[in-house]
Amino acid sequence: MRRMHWQWLALIAVLGMAFAVAAPGAAAQIAVQVGPPPACPYGYYDVPPYDCAPYGYYGPEWFANGVFIGVGPWFHGDEHWRGRVDYDHYGWDRYHGARPHPGDRADAGHRVDHMENFHGSQMRDGHGHVSAGHGDGRH
Repeated sequence: MRRMHWQWLALIAVLGMAFAVAAPGAAAQIAVQVGPPPACPYGYYDVPPYDCAPYGYYGPEWFANGVFIGVGPWFHGDEHWRGRVDYDHYGWDRYHGARPHPGDRADAGHRVDHMENFHGSQMRDGHGHVSAGHGDGRH
């Protein structure tokens, strides 16, 4: 009887190890508290570290009565909403001009509701995703 008992225990142990080895690993989930959006006069880039974007990066549809709508983890707009951006003003690999700092005020001479020379090169959704449309067709 004792021999049969040990055989069952050994079988259960072997099966347990087989299931443990075959079980898929669980992906770790990390929660990051981002905090409030930076106070940037012309909005901020829609990917970390969310630096302030220069005048002309976002098209007029990103502003409501001169106030930036928002992007990134703070953007909770309509999931079908899209807006034009000028990717030539993207901060890390293309644009090398001056960018505003959080807390700076917008230049009174720059109207965000109408940008005469704005050339959108992409359509974006506010969460960093590029849409199927391509800006205003001038790029």
